Amino acid sequence: MDNEEIKAIRVDDLTVAYRDKPVLWDIDLNVPPGVLMAIVGPNGAGKTTLIKSILGLVKPAAGQVLIYGKPYQQQRSLVGYVPQRESVDWDFPTSVLDVVMMGRYGIIGWIRRPGREDRELAMQALEKVRMQDFANRQISQLSGGQQQRVFLARALVQDAKVYLMDEPFQGVDATTEKAIVELLQQLRSDGRTVAVVHHDLQTVIEYFDWVTLLNVRSIASGPVAEVFTDENLHLTYAGRVAFSRESKEQKNSLSDGDKQ
Repeated sequence: MDNEEIKAIRVDDLTVAYRDKPVLWDIDLNVPPGVLMAIVGPNGAGKTTLIKSILGLVKPAAGQVLIYGKPYQQQRSLVGYVPQRESVDWDFPTSVLDVVMMGRYGIIGWIRRPGREDRELAMQALEKVRMQDFANRQISQLSGGQQQRVFLARALVQDAKVYLMDEPFQGVDATTEKAIVELLQQLRSDGRTVAVVHHDLQTVIEYFDWVTLLNVRSIASGPVAEVFTDENLHLTYAGRVAFSRESKEQKNSLSDGDKQ
């Protein structure tokens, strides 16, 4: 296989079912390196299941997932993961710094204790998410937005090539959302691939350059400029979507005209 053909994430004929009910059906995805991708669709569309399937946390009924041309089990060290905040036990008695250093175990192994370099890298990751002053704070004492930043730092310290994030903007304030977006766009600029489960259609064009529209089946996947169309949104949300890309672009065009 030529390097040009190797995708950061490749999903072939993926089907996942819970109690014989398909949650994902015959999904094909080819995500190139160095894109920031939104995974968009209605509730129950299978967005989280897709992320978990790529991570090997959910066993598919059919199909396969490859990370840079190999199964995830062989590429674990290349993948960073930020789960939904609600899925984490935030009452677990541990500090912010310890949570971030957990991201190093995939590199150093579970037997070796983290050393000075690991601690320094963890602090650098906390600085990137502006949480260095909270390093010794218990995670239970953080706000929702602060907790989300800590999990981003844990993923960053893995120094992965592919990042999978399940609703990183959920429950955060505008300042935190802006900081997260800047961080994700920097990862893309560094050649990393970032896939994000995302709900806000209004910000897809602004935040992302790639999008996968999902509703049990893959409706469309590709560059935002080509795929994020009113027609595809209509198909994704079965006509029940109060958003129009065309209307948003017209509104933005009028706003730009007012500035001139």
